[in-house]
Amino acid sequence: MGRSRPHVVIVDDERDIADIYAKNLEGSYETSVAYGGEEALDVIDDGVDAVLLDRRMPDMSGDEVLAELREQGMDCAVIMVTAVDPDLNILDMGFDDYLSKPVDEETLESTLERHVDPVADSERVEEYFSLLSKLEVLEAELSGAELQESDEFKRTARRAREMTEQLREEIDDFESLVETYRNIDRSPGDDGR
Repeated sequence: MGRSRPHVVIVDDERDIADIYAKNLEGSYETSVAYGGEEALDVIDDGVDAVLLDRRMPDMSGDEVLAELREQGMDCAVIMVTAVDPDLNILDMGFDDYLSKPVDEETLESTLERHVDPVADSERVEEYFSLLSKLEVLEAELSGAELQESDEFKRTARRAREMTEQLREEIDDFESLVETYRNIDRSPGDDGR
């Protein structure tokens, strides 16, 4: 490929946050910044390995950017980094991970590592961790009753259980892979967002 480091695009209308993320990651990644959704679509191309994407932006929402990227066939990892509280609608979204702001440098690095430096059978592993991320964020934000009323949540949970069993049989170090995933702190800070 000729590139020595993976390329990460940070998309956030809050310039200070986008610039801080870019500065924190520039030691390990080639970084680009877009301060809005429309600008992101101009910057993101086939050479991008991952996108850190805010959901709430004035010109074009992160949800719209994500949908457009997937419609264009972009298969880069998309990690939602946002203060927007998740709802059951995230089950239909094509992102790879969901982090609630504020996000520290270590969490960004470890999340990117997992998605940009893939292991064997990466597509299925990415799908698995994407499912886990969606389930975990919904379990943290919604009541058990709300989750039990959602057929889609139950279907997604069932799919995650099936994949757990399949991947456990296929990947030698599967348990340590899951342990690494679970050690990534996705919880929001104590800023009372």
